[in-house]
Amino acid sequence: MTDHDFSFETKLLHNQHKFDPVTGGVSVPIQHASTFHQSDIDQFGKYDYSRSGNPTREALEDIIADLEEGTHGFAFSSGMAAISTAFLLLSAGDHIVISEDVYGGTFRMVTSVLNRFNIEHTFVDMTDLESVKAAVQPNTRAIYIETPSNPLLKVTDIQAVCDIAKKAGALSFVDNTFLTPALQKPLNLGADVVLHSATKFLSGHSDVVAGLAVVNDPELAARLGSLQNSFGAVLGVQDAWLVMRGLKTLSVRMEHSQKGAEKIAAYLNEQPLVKKVYYPGLADHPQHAIQKGQSLGAGAVLSFELESEEIFRSFVNTVELPVFAVSLGAVESILSYPAKMSHAAMPADEREKRGITNSLLRLSVGLENPDDLIKDFEAALVNIAKGEAIAAK
Repeated sequence: MTDHDFSFETKLLHNQHKFDPVTGGVSVPIQHASTFHQSDIDQFGKYDYSRSGNPTREALEDIIADLEEGTHGFAFSSGMAAISTAFLLLSAGDHIVISEDVYGGTFRMVTSVLNRFNIEHTFVDMTDLESVKAAVQPNTRAIYIETPSNPLLKVTDIQAVCDIAKKAGALSFVDNTFLTPALQKPLNLGADVVLHSATKFLSGHSDVVAGLAVVNDPELAARLGSLQNSFGAVLGVQDAWLVMRGLKTLSVRMEHSQKGAEKIAAYLNEQPLVKKVYYPGLADHPQHAIQKGQSLGAGAVLSFELESEEIFRSFVNTVELPVFAVSLGAVESILSYPAKMSHAAMPADEREKRGITNSLLRLSVGLENPDDLIKDFEAALVNIAKGEAIAAK
């Protein structure tokens, strides 16, 4: 039986790093060495300095490349380190087309850092293919896709946009953090670079900060590998080991969390104090069909807008189960406030233009029983409704 005959779930556990070939240990060894002895003056061994290569980090890079069905993986010190290093593939005078409601850290990188190096950008609604085509300029060298987008869960037709990029001679970058290779494989849809904040679902336990990138072209891999070594924002070995440990349970975590997200989104969609629910798993989501066509599910993240900022504040102060915090993709459910958390780097007027209001919440569903989360939300909404009714008298 060849490697390609195994299912994704099995490959999470049974891969080339299943056990240590030297000791038989069923865990990748953590190699803390920063430098490696060379036995030959004229020809160095595979490893010489850990920034350039480390066997523990390399194991994670091999595993994520295999899971994304790419050829080369790269592990970085954070998701933003992965994204920033990928952007270094560009040069002064180049232009990027980018999803308009992209993660706030990516927005900050593009608008506050890359612009200083004369790399231009155009934000566009990636759900509108004609707008994407119109945004392409003669100097466009990359199209950056985040799908589902953060925090409005817009879905981009990956294959269609990657085709636009190829016709323009541009690279296509896809942030796959929300869905992971368990649910979506952008390289198979034409993407050139797949990016992850491995802090989120891949590691899954709110205990590590990490970023990953995967490509399937040797020439592009050589360029990105050189940038990884030059820029130096590599992932430490202890963190690499933690991500690998988290990956082993990715499928079961995603399956449970996604089922919970589907149930909670349907519940919230019926609540009078909830103005709008954003979740591609709902049949009335504008890109529901696209999501079904290019992935195995809608993921475990949803957003919902409450009827007013006052109701929003009461809700956050009343619910008990979710952690109110930045980040997502953990074993515990995390309730986030995009306007002040993930998108705080985006000016208020830019947030408003994108629909990121002061009454919008993002929920990353964890491993709790979703019925308990619904009971918690129900109690909060009932109390708020009672307060509203009393105030109206």
